[in-house]
Amino acid sequence: MVLIVFVVALLSAMVVGILQMITEEIQVMRNQICSAQAMAVAEAGLNDAFAEIRADSSWTDGITDKAFNGGSYTVTVSGSLPNLTIESTGTSTDGFVARVAADTTIGTSSPYVIRIDEFRINE
Repeated sequence: MVLIVFVVALLSAMVVGILQMITEEIQVMRNQICSAQAMAVAEAGLNDAFAEIRADSSWTDGITDKAFNGGSYTVTVSGSLPNLTIESTGTSTDGFVARVAADTTIGTSSPYVIRIDEFRINE
């Protein structure tokens, strides 16, 4: 009888441990998905800024809290032509944040070609 109680207790402890591991793996997977969503939103902000600059190379207004895919992004533009630094911060629906920045060189004729000299992620 004591042996049976010991085996049941041991098996119960194993089941609880396995459930804990599975719960942690699900949370890690959820965090990865939300981080990827935030990165996609940040990249969308960068692409939006590129579209504005291709149309008008003097555009440096930036974008504030523009909704995208349930989240939002904010874009800032710094520097002077032809070298601009464009930074986009994206926030997912769950509040995860990602940041991308590009040091660029802007062409001199329309449509303005944008060359990315350096690209940084989450710095």
